[in-house]
Amino acid sequence: MVLAGTVHCSRPLFCWSLVLQEALLSSPACGRGHSGVAALLAHDKANPCFSSKNEEKKWRERCFLWPGSPPRHLLAVKIRGFEGGSTPERSPVFLGRGAAGAPRARGRQHVRRGGGGGEQRLLAAAGLRGGACVSSGAERGRGSRYPPRRRAPPPPPRGQPGGAGAGGSGGAARRSGDRPPLRPARTSPLALSPPRGLRALPGGGRTSSLSAAPRASPPARHPGGGGDYAEMVLTRGRNKESPPLKPGQQQRQSPGASPGSGSVRPPHTPGGQVPGGARAMRKGGSGRRGARSDLQRPCREGPAADGERDTLGRGPWRLLGVCRHRLRVFVEDRRAFIVKADSKIWLTFLLAALAGVLHWCHITTLFENDRHFSHLSTLEREMAFRTEMGLYYSYFKTIIEAPSFWNGVWAIMNDRLTEYPLVINTLKRFNLYPEVVLASWYRIYTALMDFLGVPTKTCWTVNRGKGLSPVESCEGLGDPASFYVAVIFLLNGLMMSLFFIYGTYLSGSRLGGLVTVMCFFFNHGECTRVMWTPPLRESFSYPFLVLQMLLLTYILRIPNINTGSLIALCVSNIFFMLPWQFAQFVLLTQIASLFAVCIMGYIDSCKLQKILIAHMVSLVVCFILMFGNSMLLTSYYAASLVVIWVILELSPKVLKSSRREVYIWVIEGCAWLFGTVTLKYLTSLVLGIADDAHIGKILKSKFIGYKDFDTLMYTCAAEFDFMEKETPVRYTKTLLLPVVVVVFGVIIKRVIKYVMWALSKAGQNEREERFNHGELVYHALQLLAYSVLAILIMRLKLFLTPHLCVMASLVCSKQLFGWLFCKIQPKTLVFAILALMAIEGSANLQTQWNIMGEFSNLPQEELLEWIKVNTRQDAVFAGAMPTMASVKLSTLRPIVNHPHYEDAGLRARTKVVYSMYSRKPAKEVKRELIKLGVNYYILEESLCVNRKKPGCSMPEIWDVEDPANSGKIPLCTLMSKVSRPYFFTVFENSNYRILKIPKE
Repeated sequence: MVLAGTVHCSRPLFCWSLVLQEALLSSPACGRGHSGVAALLAHDKANPCFSSKNEEKKWRERCFLWPGSPPRHLLAVKIRGFEGGSTPERSPVFLGRGAAGAPRARGRQHVRRGGGGGEQRLLAAAGLRGGACVSSGAERGRGSRYPPRRRAPPPPPRGQPGGAGAGGSGGAARRSGDRPPLRPARTSPLALSPPRGLRALPGGGRTSSLSAAPRASPPARHPGGGGDYAEMVLTRGRNKESPPLKPGQQQRQSPGASPGSGSVRPPHTPGGQVPGGARAMRKGGSGRRGARSDLQRPCREGPAADGERDTLGRGPWRLLGVCRHRLRVFVEDRRAFIVKADSKIWLTFLLAALAGVLHWCHITTLFENDRHFSHLSTLEREMAFRTEMGLYYSYFKTIIEAPSFWNGVWAIMNDRLTEYPLVINTLKRFNLYPEVVLASWYRIYTALMDFLGVPTKTCWTVNRGKGLSPVESCEGLGDPASFYVAVIFLLNGLMMSLFFIYGTYLSGSRLGGLVTVMCFFFNHGECTRVMWTPPLRESFSYPFLVLQMLLLTYILRIPNINTGSLIALCVSNIFFMLPWQFAQFVLLTQIASLFAVCIMGYIDSCKLQKILIAHMVSLVVCFILMFGNSMLLTSYYAASLVVIWVILELSPKVLKSSRREVYIWVIEGCAWLFGTVTLKYLTSLVLGIADDAHIGKILKSKFIGYKDFDTLMYTCAAEFDFMEKETPVRYTKTLLLPVVVVVFGVIIKRVIKYVMWALSKAGQNEREERFNHGELVYHALQLLAYSVLAILIMRLKLFLTPHLCVMASLVCSKQLFGWLFCKIQPKTLVFAILALMAIEGSANLQTQWNIMGEFSNLPQEELLEWIKVNTRQDAVFAGAMPTMASVKLSTLRPIVNHPHYEDAGLRARTKVVYSMYSRKPAKEVKRELIKLGVNYYILEESLCVNRKKPGCSMPEIWDVEDPANSGKIPLCTLMSKVSRPYFFTVFENSNYRILKIPKE
């Protein structure tokens, strides 16, 4: 069965259908009697369709072909009703490339027949020469340069939906009326010589198998009408040999396929199964090596397969079409993954959004009830931002009042008001990126609303009574302070949505997310203080820590880390560290917990190293964005990253042991602790950095009672003291602590069992079975770390309490309490626990809602108004740190000290300024203040006599620092009576006294 002769053409595309028709009609053996046969055409090196290479290049470019595409191509043409003298459909469909030395076929070509009977499938690829149509492997070996191909294996027994997989001999689809006995199909492909200018899709093989098998299902009909047809369909599945489907087994549908779509796309199966039972094999290698299975990575089938084929030859829109189809495949795959993970994922996000809205409403209401913020004047709102809150807000005000955004950024990067006479880069020192971002948003918002003519705020006159003058109060996002706090509250509302998703994902149930959110609300006063102090750094930073821990949980849970997860972890680290200088200590505890999890064998060292890389990259990025902030490189966090990496690299080489032993764990743990402390000390010593020296002193004061001026300035504040004894009691009343203790106990019990098993002589395969709870162990260790921090420093319970809420979600985990859920319905247990929690929790909420107040600080208002009116713009002020922040914010006068106490130089300045409350001589204090360039000193008598606890008044603190003058009358007491001759009193009210410092 040979089709002789060579096909000639004058132009590749315009005459192709006529050439094909003539070739097929000239071969009765290959043409007639094979209704629905697909013509496979391959052209040889000698191509008479082009007179020159330039002409061929021109046609290639016109048809959007690769200039370097191989000369051998595969073309498939749909043929309808080809019976005797009928003509094939003229539209060519490009399928694959099969040149010698070209990549092997990545596609499977399926031929679906309908009409007269049955549906057959034809799997074909290029590899024939000279236009010969060979009927069998033997004839092919005689009629071409290629060796005989392997014969197809015998088909499955009758009745099974299987087919013959041909190793090299082709098979053509049989007519629907023929029902011969099951045997290997041995029909032949048609090989013609298409023009060189026609191009195929990437992929294609040297040879292909043609097989046919009977089909038990009814014949498919062509959507366009009756008649026999054969249609070539390209899929991008993996063509490797696989076992036939079992009786009754269904093919799964591809994610992008629609049950009701007009064209049925054959679904992808991992083993290369073809619907109907036919199997596909691909020839590998070259020459005479024969068949082998394809071990390459499988390509995903879907709309892109047909999309690429359809977009060929459509002009300049081809690339856009391919991108569109690839995007559709990506979206459909992501949708299929989400549906597989949770068929009601929309409900999870809906509940998360509801939780976020409720929290936003809650904190907004509490803030308004506490201060009546909407009815305050601009000056009163600025005074409401006390201490470091006012300092941070002042830079937001600087940027929005500057002539342009970049002028404002330049002003805060070259600031002369904060530490006069020094010029400092506040972006480097004070973690001000939140203010920069919010200021840019505010300027964009106001400019856009002004352009549209939409009012952004409403102003009215407020009568304050009590003999006070009326003030103008504005409400709306056009007011800077209102815009500032509104964005903060929106961010923390989003944080609650993240908490719901976090609890849901960790526990594996939406009930877990509900437990997390309800525990947070019931213990709201212990979880956050954003409703009282919005501008603090943790208000911007902590929501990103929640996101970071959620991503980390996902990374610990999946077996293989993808690049996208590491990038997301790195970005969340950056957004967590940039706004807050204390973020590095939280990340230090996280790295330590992960290292402990790795030591016990719950995660492998490769995964931990990838996480460390994400942390290192984020640390370097923050160091760059903070203009080389030295506290980042000399921190315990940076030292810990380096030490853990070194341990992971050297431990397998130094501590050679086939099994994990306890002594190895102890050695690695001690190496981490000693190495971190040593490396941190050496880097600080080499670089000459002492900015974070006070942190070590604070820790020393907690353990050995160390005291000095800087340490007492911290520890005398309530937020830096030890945790209150009432805090665990409040946790217990809401049942938060008992629930978490139960969860923690179950996790520890399983960890102990695993550790004992891992230390035994059990086989590695047996250990792998329990190697799947690393994220739970991490959360348990992180809980211990947060507990230690909260006990030492009460302010850090803002990390502990939310984490307790997250851990409480594990009461819904089937991994931990599956044995209990077999006896009790999870919903019954969860709602019973929430009902008991609500008894005390609702009382806590009601207590918060009952807080009603109105901000008023008349003495400070008088002070600021006097400064605005009676002092020059360049007059320099000194005084208590909280008051200095308000002076800078509201009067824009230079100051020499401020509440951001994390710089060694500023701590030295603050000690000089606070010497007014010591027992030193007035002359000595005046001399030091003049050296700083101070013109006015604001004295507060309350600091001179009040003390929060024994030993914490300013004179008592100075007695520790300056014991030589102890027993004398404090200078602040003398100045409150008679300030001359060294100082002149120029302003005085109930709380404040302004002392002018005369020049000597």
